[in-house]
Amino acid sequence: MEESSTIGMQNNMDLDKWTEDDVGSWLKHIGIKELYINKLKDEEVTGPVLASLCDNFLRKNIGMKSGQIQHLLSKRDQLLKAPQQKETGLNANDKEIQKDHTTEQSLDCESQAQQQNVPLQSSEYIDTLTWSEYCEFDNDGKDFRYIKHSLLAPETGTENLLVPCHEYKSLEIAQKLDSKRLQVKVASEVLRFACACMNMRSNGTIHFGVMDKVKGSYKHGEIVGIEVRNREDFVDALDYIEKCFKDSSEQCDARKCIRNPRFIEVIEKETTGKTYVVEYDVVPEVSIVKDKFYSVGVPKFHEKDKKIKLEIKVPYCRVGANTPQISTDNFVSFIQSLTKKDQQREEAECTKHPTTFEYKEDQRRKLSILLTSGRKHMDNSLYYIIVTNKFHPQHLEHIAFLVNMNTVCVFDFDPDSLETGLCAAFRKQKAVTPHFLHDYLNEEQSNLLDFSNKLGLFEKVSWIFCNGRNDFHKKEKPCDEKTWIKTKKKKLKKAVSFICNELLPRRSFIVLFMLMSDVQQPLVETFSEFYEEMNGHESLVVLSESKENYKKWSSLAQICCEISTLNEIAVTGMPLSHMNATVQSIQLSKNQTTRTLPVSNGGVCYLKSTDEAMLHSLEIISVDQCENTDLDIMDQNEINATENRFYHGGKIDWINFWLSDKHKCGNIIKRDAFHEANSMLEKIISPKPSRPIENVNIYHQPGSGGSTVARQLLWSWKNKVRCAVVKQCKEITTVSEHAVKLREYEERDQNNCFPVLLLLEDQKTEDIDNLRRELRNNITSKNITSSALCFILLICNRTNDPERACRMLPSQNVAITHKLSQNEKPMFSKKHKELEDQLELPHPDYILTFVLMSKGFDKDYIVHFVRNTLSLIDRSSSVTHLIRFVALLNSYVESSYLSMSHCEAYMGIVSYIPNMQYHAFVDALSEEAKLLFVDLRDNTTHFSSIRIIHKLVAEELLKQLSKDLPQSAIAKALIQNNVLINHRFGRDEFLKFIKALVIRRNKKSRGDSEDTAFSPLTEHITITEGLQKAIELLTNAYNSLGKDGIVAQQLARLLYTNQKFEEALEWAEKAKSFLPSDTFVLDTLGQVYKRWFYHLFDSVEEELLSPERGVEIISTALKAISAFRDSEKTPKKDTVSLNSSYFGEVDVGCRLLKFLTKVDIFAITTGKSLLLNYLLTEYIPETVKKPWQKFHSLLKGLQKGLLNALERISEDLCYFQTDFSEEDVELDASDLEQLYRPREWLTRKSKVYAEFFCKQLDDNNVHTDSATAVPSPPQNSQFQRQMMTYKLGGGNVTSIMSLIYNKDTKASGDKLERILDMYHPLQDLDPEEVGHFIYCQIALNCIKPGSSKLQTHKHLQDLYKWSFKKGKFHLSINGLYLATLLFWPETDSELNPFDSKILLTAIDHLQKYTEEKIQRKRRTVDHFYFGKAKGLNKIVHKSVIEKQTGSSERKEKWLGGEVWKTPTVTKLLKRFDGWTENGRLFVKCGDKEIRVSPRYSASMPLGYENVTFYLGFSFGGVVASDIQVKE
Repeated sequence: MEESSTIGMQNNMDLDKWTEDDVGSWLKHIGIKELYINKLKDEEVTGPVLASLCDNFLRKNIGMKSGQIQHLLSKRDQLLKAPQQKETGLNANDKEIQKDHTTEQSLDCESQAQQQNVPLQSSEYIDTLTWSEYCEFDNDGKDFRYIKHSLLAPETGTENLLVPCHEYKSLEIAQKLDSKRLQVKVASEVLRFACACMNMRSNGTIHFGVMDKVKGSYKHGEIVGIEVRNREDFVDALDYIEKCFKDSSEQCDARKCIRNPRFIEVIEKETTGKTYVVEYDVVPEVSIVKDKFYSVGVPKFHEKDKKIKLEIKVPYCRVGANTPQISTDNFVSFIQSLTKKDQQREEAECTKHPTTFEYKEDQRRKLSILLTSGRKHMDNSLYYIIVTNKFHPQHLEHIAFLVNMNTVCVFDFDPDSLETGLCAAFRKQKAVTPHFLHDYLNEEQSNLLDFSNKLGLFEKVSWIFCNGRNDFHKKEKPCDEKTWIKTKKKKLKKAVSFICNELLPRRSFIVLFMLMSDVQQPLVETFSEFYEEMNGHESLVVLSESKENYKKWSSLAQICCEISTLNEIAVTGMPLSHMNATVQSIQLSKNQTTRTLPVSNGGVCYLKSTDEAMLHSLEIISVDQCENTDLDIMDQNEINATENRFYHGGKIDWINFWLSDKHKCGNIIKRDAFHEANSMLEKIISPKPSRPIENVNIYHQPGSGGSTVARQLLWSWKNKVRCAVVKQCKEITTVSEHAVKLREYEERDQNNCFPVLLLLEDQKTEDIDNLRRELRNNITSKNITSSALCFILLICNRTNDPERACRMLPSQNVAITHKLSQNEKPMFSKKHKELEDQLELPHPDYILTFVLMSKGFDKDYIVHFVRNTLSLIDRSSSVTHLIRFVALLNSYVESSYLSMSHCEAYMGIVSYIPNMQYHAFVDALSEEAKLLFVDLRDNTTHFSSIRIIHKLVAEELLKQLSKDLPQSAIAKALIQNNVLINHRFGRDEFLKFIKALVIRRNKKSRGDSEDTAFSPLTEHITITEGLQKAIELLTNAYNSLGKDGIVAQQLARLLYTNQKFEEALEWAEKAKSFLPSDTFVLDTLGQVYKRWFYHLFDSVEEELLSPERGVEIISTALKAISAFRDSEKTPKKDTVSLNSSYFGEVDVGCRLLKFLTKVDIFAITTGKSLLLNYLLTEYIPETVKKPWQKFHSLLKGLQKGLLNALERISEDLCYFQTDFSEEDVELDASDLEQLYRPREWLTRKSKVYAEFFCKQLDDNNVHTDSATAVPSPPQNSQFQRQMMTYKLGGGNVTSIMSLIYNKDTKASGDKLERILDMYHPLQDLDPEEVGHFIYCQIALNCIKPGSSKLQTHKHLQDLYKWSFKKGKFHLSINGLYLATLLFWPETDSELNPFDSKILLTAIDHLQKYTEEKIQRKRRTVDHFYFGKAKGLNKIVHKSVIEKQTGSSERKEKWLGGEVWKTPTVTKLLKRFDGWTENGRLFVKCGDKEIRVSPRYSASMPLGYENVTFYLGFSFGGVVASDIQVKE
C-alpha cells in the first residue's frame, strides 16, 4: 500500500527530486528484476542519475542483460517525454490551470485509492496494458486464462442477438464479504443482467473481477481478478432464481437460460496466489423465451436488520452497455416489440454456422519459413533446440524430420522418454548423451570449450531430462508441477541462460517447442525463459498436432507473449505425419542411420550412426560420403554459391568433391603435391608393407592449398582404405582408441584389415609422437602381426619454408609452396577462365584467392589489388576498422579469426529482417569488404566467423592501412575495445588470439621463417615506432585482459632486454603477485636481476674495484640467485622439461665468481688465495668485513649452491628426455643453448666452474705466504680432485654419459682415462666419487673396451659394496641406478643374497622416487640395455643400438618398434622370460619376483601370459621393451 502510494506521488513529482527508493519503486513497477534494482540502489541511482543512465553503465557496472536494458531505457525515455508532451501548446495560464487540476485529481485519486485499497500506477504502466480476448461463449473455459491488468473490450449492448453483450463488475469490495452477503451481491447483479438478456433475446456474459469503470489508475475493462474463497458461493447465488422470478414458469426458464458460473484463472508472472474472473453466460434460446416477458425482484441485504429483502419485481432491458429498468412509458411499446425480437432470434439461430469460420493459412509455407528462418531449404547453417513433452506411440513413427535436424540439445519433460518415448526412438537413429538440468550448471567455472567438451555438445545430441527419469536412481525421479518449480526451475533457467548467452550466438539457432501431450506449467516456464533470454519470440517455433493442447499452452504462455504473437510462430492442427513429410521435403540432407565403409574382402559394411558418434574424436569419410544430399532441393544457384565460396578462399568441404564427381560443378585441380603424396601412399600400401604405422608429411605455406591436397587424398582413397580426420583438441588416448575401433569395425580378422588413413592438421610434434606411440601400444596389446599395415598418418602442417622441411626426409615429406610448377600453371589458367565464364560472380575479383594462386602469389598483383580496393572504401567507417583488426590478427596470429557475433556487436547490429533471421552483418559490408572477408565456421567453437581471404592479402592490407594509422594504434584500438573484449560469444577464443598477438614468439622449429625473442608484433612496433609504443601495447593488453600475469611477465622481459631494469622489476613483481607459484614468472624475476647484474658488471670501467664499489653489483647478483632458487622450489608444470632457474643460478654464480676477482683485495697476487679461502672457509678479510656484512653467508654458500644446481641439472638430464613444449618456448627466457643443447651447456659450465677453483688452487700452490694467518685447504684434497674431474668433464653423471655420444671416441676415451687417473688411491674416495669412478668405467668400456684402465665387473661390484660403509651414495638416484646396472645377474644362480638385497632395494627405491618425481608429461630415457655378453660388456649403451639401425628415420624406427627387429640388435641384446598378471609384468631374478615397468603400458597382453622382452635401464627403474607373448 505504501509503495503504491509512493508511485502515485512520483507521477506528479519532479524527476530531479526522486530518491533511490523512489527510483527503486518505479523500476519494480515497470518490471525490472529485483537483482538489478538492488544493484542500482547500491550505486545510489537517484532521479537525476536515472535521467542520464546509459547502456554501457547498465551493462558493465550493473551486469544487466540486453532485454532488461532496452526495456528500462525505453520506459525512462517515455518518462522524460511525458511532461514535455503535457505542456505542448498551452499558454502560461493554461499550464497553471492544468497543473492545479492534475494535482487535485491526483491527490483525489490517491485518497480514494487509500480508502479502497486500490494500487496506483504510473501512466507509462497503463500505456503498456495489452488487449485480451474473451473466453469462448457458452464454453467451460477449461484451458483458458486471463492475464492480470490486460484489457477486455468495453462493455457492449445487443447489436447482434447471438454475439453476447458484456457487463463487468469488479467486486473489489464485495469479494471480501461473508458468504451470505457475497451471494446476495452476485445474485442481484446476475439476475438483473439475465432478466435483461432474456427480454432482449440476446446472448450475454457478466464478468466479475473486471473493472466496470475508470477508478484510480485502473481502466475500464481492466482485468483485476477476485479471490474465490468458496466456489459454492457463486453457484449457490443462482438459488435466488426461485425467489426472485415471478412464477415457476419464469423460474424454470431462468434456470435454462443462465449457465453455471465459469471460473477463469487470472495469471500474473512471479505471483503464486490465485485469482479468478467469474463469468455467467446467459443463452435465451427462442424455444424457451418465445412470447414471454420477464420481471425480477433482485435481492438486497439490509445492514440495519441484517436481513435479505427482495425488491419489487420489475422488467429489465439492455440499453447500450447499461441494464436499466423498463420504464412505464416504454412498457407497451417494448411488449409489442417482443414478437419481432422472437422472430429475429429464431432467424439468427437458424442461420448460425455449426463452427466459427477459421482463416485457412498455408501451413506448409508457414512451417517451412519458421524452421528455416526464411531460407529455401533446411541445412546445417542453423542449430536446433527441441523442447517437448510426452510423445505417444503413434507419434514416434513420424520423427524423421527431427532426426535430420542439426540438433544441439533436447529439453524433454517425459520421464519415460529413454525407455518408451521420443529419446528411445531417436537414439536408434542418432547418438544421444543423457543429461539432467544440473549438468548445465558449470559449477567448476570451466571455460566454454572445456565445458562443451565435458557435456559432449556438438558431438552427440544432448538429451536433457528436465523432470527426471523413471528408469534412473531416486535422486532424479520425476516430480509434480509445484515441486518442479521449487526445485528445478532455477536449474532450467541457468541451462537456458548458458545456451542463449554463452553457447550459441543470436540468430544461429531455433528453439522448437513440440506440444505432443497435455501441457503442464514447466513447459510454459521453459518457453518463458527462452523468450526472456532471446529478447523476444524470434527464433521460437511452436508445433502442436492438437489444437486443444495448443489452446491450453497458449493461455498459459500469454503471460510473457501475446496470443496474437504466439499464433504467428505456431503451427497447430497439422498432423505430425504431415509435418514430417513437409519438413523432410525441404531438408537438404537426411540423417543416414548407416554409412558404408570399405572392408578387406572387397565389399562394404554399414557403419551405424550411433556407432559413428561413439568415435567422436574422428571425422570419418565414408564410401558414400555426401550421398544423403538431395540434389532436387539443392538448385544450381546453391551449387554455384558452394563453388564460389571455395574459390573465394573458404576451406574446402566434402560437398565440393562430391559435386565435382557428380559433374554438377567443375573439376578441382590436383596439384603436383597430390600426385607425389599419392605415389607415396601407393608404395606404402604395397603387398609387402614394412611397418604397422607409416606416415606421409605435407608441409605447406599458409594459403597454398595444403589442406585441400590432404582432403583430396582422403577423398580419392576413401573406397580403398578407411579414412578419417582427427578433430582438434581431442585427447591422444581417445583418438588412438577410436582409430583402432574404426580399423576393426565389422572386420573378422584383425591381422587382415584395411589400414586407417588419418589426417592430422597443424598438430604439435609431441602430440603426433604420442599418438604414434599409443597406436603402437594398441597394436602390440592385440597381438597384431608386426608386418600388418594398420595406420597411415597423413600429417599436414603449415611452415614458411616447406622445401627445407621436405629435404630433411624426402621419402616421406611433400612440399607445397605458393609458386606453381610448369605443369600447374596451364591448369590454373584454364580453370581461371572457366570460373569467369561459368560462375555468376558478384565481382571479378571475388575468386581472388584462386587468381592469386594462378599468378603464383605475385607480390605486385597483391599490392595493386589492395591499393585499388582501399581507394574505394571510407577509411573512417566501422567496416574499415574491422578490416584493420582482422588484418592485424591474420598477419600475426596463425588460424585467427573474428567471430561474426563479435563483428555484429562491434558494428552495433541488433536488428534483422522480420521473420528472416540471417546475419545483417553481411548486408552492412561494402562490396569491397565482401571481397576481403571470407566466412567460416570454427570446428571447436561452432561459431560463424570471418578472416581475410589470404594471409598475404592481410599482410599487405595491414601494411597499407598502417600508413594512416600505425600498427600500435590499430592494436591498441583492438585490445582496448570493451565491446570486443567483453563480448561473451567466442570470448575464450578471441582472448586467446589477443594473447598470442602480444606473447607468441616465432620459432623456426614451428615452421616460422625466423626465431624472435618477442611476439612479431611487439618486435615490429619496437623497431618501427620505438620501444615506448611497444611498452604501451603490452600495458594495454595487461589491463584489457584483466591484469594478466603472463602479459606482465612479457613486459618485464621486454623492459630488461632494453635495460629498463627498474620498470622491469616492477612488472616482474606484479606478475609474481598474480602467479606466485608459476615457474616461469619467478624465473623472470631472476632474469631481471641477472640482466641487471650483467649490465652493472659490463658497465664497470675500472680495472680494480673497491669492496664498497662492488656492493650494488654483488647485491643484484645475489638477488638473482635468490629469485632463481625460489623458482626452483615451486611445483613444476606438466609441460616443463627442465627448470631453467637452475641454469640461471649457474650463469649468475659463474659470472659472480669472475666479478669477485676484480675486487682490488682479491686481484693482487696473494688475493687469489684470499678469495678462495674467503669463499670456502670461515675466513673473512678485514677489508670486506663491513661493506659486505650482508653478503658473507651467501657468498660462502656460493660454491655449494653452484655444485647443487649443476647436479640437479645433471640429474634431470639423466632422468628425462629433453623435449620442450610450445609453452616452454613462449615463456622461457633461457638461452637457445640451454633449450636445445642442454648437455653441451652443462659440460661447458661445469668446466667454467671447475677452472675457477682449479686456477685458484694452482695459484695457492705457487703463492703461499707463511706469515699470513689465512687458513688454506690441504693440497691434493678431495675438493681439488673434485674440481679437476669437473674440469675434465667427469664431475657429474650427465657429463660422463655425454662423452659416450662424442663422435671423436679417441678424445673421449683419453679424457675418461685421465679422469680415472684422478681417482687414486681408491681408498681415499668418498662414496660419491666411487660412484663417478664406476660410471667412468662403464662409459670407457662403451667407448674404448680394450683400455688398460678398465677394471673387472666383479671388482666394480665389490667397490660399490665397499662404498656402503662410507656414506649414503647408494640411496641417491645415481647410486640406485648404478646398482641396477651392476647387480642385474646374467643367470639366476649368479645372484647371492647380499647382491639380491642391493638390487631389490635399488629397484624399489627407484620406483618410489619415480612416483614422486614424475608429475609431468615427460618420458624417462633408457640409457642402457642388457646384452648377451659377459661382465661389463653386457651393459649396452643406447648409442650402440642406434649405430646398428642406421641414421635414416631413426625416430620412426624407435617409435615403430623396428629397432627390435634389426638382426644385429637381436644378436646383441638378451631376451628375458617373464609373465603378466592382469596388466602387471614380472620377471624372476634369482629366487625373487621383480615387477618390471613396460616401456609402453598398452603393449602388454591382457590376462595371464608368458612373455619375453628386452630389459632396459632408466633412472625410473628397469623397463621392458618389445614385449611378446611366448610361443
